[in-house]
Amino acid sequence: MKFQRTILPLFAALAAAGIALSGCSGAGEASNANASAGATAAASDASWPRTITHEAGETVIPTKPKNIASTSLSVTGTLLAIDAPVTTSAATNPSDVTDKQGFFSQWAEVAQERSVGVLYPNLEFDLEAVVAAAPDLIVVSTSGADSAADHYKELSAIAPTIVVNYGSQSWQDLALELGKATGTESSAGAAVAKYDVHVKDVAAKIKLPAGESNIVSFNGAGQDNGVAKKTGSHAAVLESLGFKIADVPEGLDTSEKVRQDFAFVSFENLTKAANGNTVFLLSADETLVKTFESEKVLANLPSVKSGSVYAMGPTSFRLDYYSSTQLVDLLGKTFS
Repeated sequence: MKFQRTILPLFAALAAAGIALSGCSGAGEASNANASAGATAAASDASWPRTITHEAGETVIPTKPKNIASTSLSVTGTLLAIDAPVTTSAATNPSDVTDKQGFFSQWAEVAQERSVGVLYPNLEFDLEAVVAAAPDLIVVSTSGADSAADHYKELSAIAPTIVVNYGSQSWQDLALELGKATGTESSAGAAVAKYDVHVKDVAAKIKLPAGESNIVSFNGAGQDNGVAKKTGSHAAVLESLGFKIADVPEGLDTSEKVRQDFAFVSFENLTKAANGNTVFLLSADETLVKTFESEKVLANLPSVKSGSVYAMGPTSFRLDYYSSTQLVDLLGKTFS
């Protein structure tokens, strides 16, 4: 039960902070847009300085960055995926979903290969550490446990700084945005194109279950539980493989603010919100699947009765190039 005890508190904290559940753009739409953008990347790679419009305004980046500091752990994976020269990144507390440094496990090995250092640990902002890193570009997220947006002015005094919103877009759209700022448009387009080809390959080999499916961020009895909306990035990954994601019935969402990725419903209302033929559990292993299936309140769900509850793997809480690929591979193996 070690995984369950460690993951659920971490995931709940990240979800509340806006780091875990993200994206409202469809992955397929984003992939097509980014692939097209990648075709014109070579023409713009040499154009410096660049004025980048971002969430906090406009920033002039005088030359192509060579030493990027990422204050957002959730963005670092996308920077690595597009071959941007990220040299330091904020890290979180080490856990079952990170390496010993606090880097997310889906890309930690790549970070190690590229000698990415810890900017500061435990997501505790450290301005002096940023100064010491001497970056020529700083990347900040708008919100979430890894956000340093409140320090934008201080960071801008150190080096050109851009603020991105990873919570309102797919990793593909974020890759294109970061590609423009870092001069890696070609690599961004290539990453998206490679992913698209892989998705099509896996989709052609799997046997899809009948009926509709739900994705559930399961927090247990007595807690609000997340159920994926069709407009979220997690739903988009499954739909890109051919799965049909069920809509969440209106009137069940307890979220204070309307969000496009997940609706949060009471435990009792899971029987109404997650009654698809198949249920996928976010950030889960087989232990959590058994816990879900053992809940008496959920015993009559079609997915529980038919044994069609599946784990999406520990890295599925935050979708970037690496975790999305891992998720596609897992689904491909499960339904081959």
